[in-house]
Amino acid sequence: MGLVEERTEMHRALEAIILVADEPVAPNLLAQLLELPVTRVEELCTDLAASYERAGHGFVLARVAGGYRYQTAADLAPYVERFVLEGQSARLSAAAMETLAIVAYKQPLSRAQVAAIRGVNVDGVMRTLQQRGYIEEVARDSGPGQAVLFGTTRMFLEKLGLDSLDDLPSLGEFVPGADMVEALEQGLRLAPDAEPEDPAPEEGGDDEPTPSA
Repeated sequence: MGLVEERTEMHRALEAIILVADEPVAPNLLAQLLELPVTRVEELCTDLAASYERAGHGFVLARVAGGYRYQTAADLAPYVERFVLEGQSARLSAAAMETLAIVAYKQPLSRAQVAAIRGVNVDGVMRTLQQRGYIEEVARDSGPGQAVLFGTTRMFLEKLGLDSLDDLPSLGEFVPGADMVEALEQGLRLAPDAEPEDPAPEEGGDDEPTPSA
């Protein structure tokens, strides 16, 4: 078998395996199945990904959650969203998204630590995120009570199209500059004779105010 034929067969084998997989396939598993070095498998996957991009397909071969999977091209997201979200309403609330972001960037941490950051009871939201498969129990605190510590799951990485948590955008990108902070402080500063308004209850579906001691 010639080199060109061998490469073609290996490319086709990779396509077949990744296509039927329910989740991203790790390079080491692909290497075992194809009886090739891991580095060779990664080269073949890179070749496939480049060929799809050159051909302008509506799908790509992406490295996600430590493995390879097929997913739709990013520029076609509006069309895919119409199909996927048509008739569906089970979307995460703003409170759930905020809680998930806290867990993603601060993990591992307990429910009490998440509640302290958000300032509200997060038991309901944490249960929802756990049931959706986005967070899971990863350890126990070594301190008194040995509280359960939570972290994000592999599904979380898959949904965001990330290979690892290192690919999360830096929080610095979302922190306003000094001039913006000063403007916000001036805008929020109450006049001497102004009376503060009662804070409106937070919208978020599952959250409840943390009971006072």
